[in-house]
Amino acid sequence: MGNDDHRRRKTPCGFCMAVFKWIPVLFITAVIAWSYYAYVVELCIRNSQNTIGMIFMLLFYHLFLTLFMWSYWRTIMTSVGRIPDQWRIPDEEVTRLFRADSPDTQKRILNNFARDLPVTNRTMNGSVRFCEKCKIIKPDRAHHCSVCSCCVLKMDHHCPWVNNCVNFYNYKYFVLFLGYALVYCLYVAFTSLHDFVDFWKVGAYDNNGYSAQGQLNASGMGRFHILFLFFIAIMFAISLVSLFGYHIYLVLMNRTTLESFRAPIFRVGGPDKNGYNLGRYANFCEVFGDDWQYWLLPVFSSRGDGYSYPTSSDQSRVSSTSPVQRYDAMGDTATSRLDGNPTDKLIGASPLDSTNHHHHQSPHQVRSTSAPPTQQLQLQPPSRFRDELDERPEHLANGQSLNSSTAAVRSSQAAEGGGANGAAVYIDMIGDHPLAAAGADPAKESPRPPNGDLPV
Repeated sequence: MGNDDHRRRKTPCGFCMAVFKWIPVLFITAVIAWSYYAYVVELCIRNSQNTIGMIFMLLFYHLFLTLFMWSYWRTIMTSVGRIPDQWRIPDEEVTRLFRADSPDTQKRILNNFARDLPVTNRTMNGSVRFCEKCKIIKPDRAHHCSVCSCCVLKMDHHCPWVNNCVNFYNYKYFVLFLGYALVYCLYVAFTSLHDFVDFWKVGAYDNNGYSAQGQLNASGMGRFHILFLFFIAIMFAISLVSLFGYHIYLVLMNRTTLESFRAPIFRVGGPDKNGYNLGRYANFCEVFGDDWQYWLLPVFSSRGDGYSYPTSSDQSRVSSTSPVQRYDAMGDTATSRLDGNPTDKLIGASPLDSTNHHHHQSPHQVRSTSAPPTQQLQLQPPSRFRDELDERPEHLANGQSLNSSTAAVRSSQAAEGGGANGAAVYIDMIGDHPLAAAGADPAKESPRPPNGDLPV
């Protein structure tokens, strides 16, 4: 039920629509009530010849029925919730937003208002998502439901069979409802299969209409109740198998129905259907909770608050075990989807050709293919270059010029065939700028930026 649903009920048309939306729920309730009569009265009490078997049949039947109806009731009656006022844009800001002369101005207004909100989802043009009807910044994974007339947290879809939106607060109940409905239908179908087969058998009947083998009443309506009970149980079970299996897949992928058809767009990374995929077990616990004792019970145990969600980039940043050394090995430069820039990239290392391509390498660029992520990079020059570097102060003191502007330091591991993979680490270090030759005018030399201004 939506937050503004009571407003629509004030009009006669709104009241009629509210009643009309309960018709699917009343239909399901009527089918369940009829199935209870057909199974308990006609199949077990009037037809069963084995008292012990009938007791066990009724015991398991009521167990599955209780879990089924409990989950169904919680799915229907759980509210979609109300988004707090901190997500609501003031009226004066809304006026400015609608009067903005360009999309860029609107984008700046929305980004400025949402700078302190935990939002990572964006629109196609990179702007913060805004609901024009509710006048709020949409939290991540939230969408506006036209039937409920409000924005719904982690909206999966609006289900007419429960007259409610499947959302963050009742998604666990909805999955359990599908699962227990499937178990209920399969149990009814299997326990009534024997009587369904007996319905088609032709035998001798006594005066009461029962055969010696306990076949159904040949002339009464009870056998038709059991016949239709089996057909309807099988029919619902077939439809529930696909629906329940699909939502189990969505749970394990941490994806909603809307996200499976339209991938969420992140501030960093763009559209990504697997943006919230944390691994199957973590995805399952995000919906069903960490305590296994509540997994099969329709009680709320989901993780989070419905407004912010961990992303796959956060997960990989924490538990990354990649053998390739990246720039974050020299410091924590990785960014999450929440605090990163749209153009942030994590540059991966690639092997270098020691004969043909190292002269194209930019100064200060470090690349490695063999060092693990936790290995500290040593910038110690080989011994044969150390002596030359030590002689620099003497040459400068004597007024001698240096012919080379850079000191190219290459790792001795490649030359000696060292390392586990035989891969080389090449480091081009910017040295001193070329000194002016004797008699040259320094003012005519083209100015060059200092080393700190060169891109790293």
